[in-house]
Amino acid sequence: MKEPQQSARGAGTVLRALAPPPALCGFLLLLALIFAVSYAVGAAAGPVAPGMHRSGTSGGTDIEDMGDTGGMDMRHGSGH
Repeated sequence: MKEPQQSARGAGTVLRALAPPPALCGFLLLLALIFAVSYAVGAAAGPVAPGMHRSGTSGGTDIEDMGDTGGMDMRHGSGH
C-alpha cells in the first residue's frame, strides 16, 4: 500500500496564510494617506470661524441672549 504523502508546510506558507490579503493592506494604506492629507490641508487652512467661542459653561441663560423674545424658546421645527 502507498502511504499518503504529507506535505511539510514551510515558514513562508504559514506566514502567507496568517497575513492579511494584499487588497486589505492597500486599502488601509490608502485610508491612512487620505487621512494624513486631509489633516494637513485642515491644519494649513486654519480655523473656520476664528471669532467663534463657546458660550459659558454655566448652562444658564444670559440676559444678552434673550433678545426681544423675553427668554422664550423660539426654535422653529421642533415638532411641538
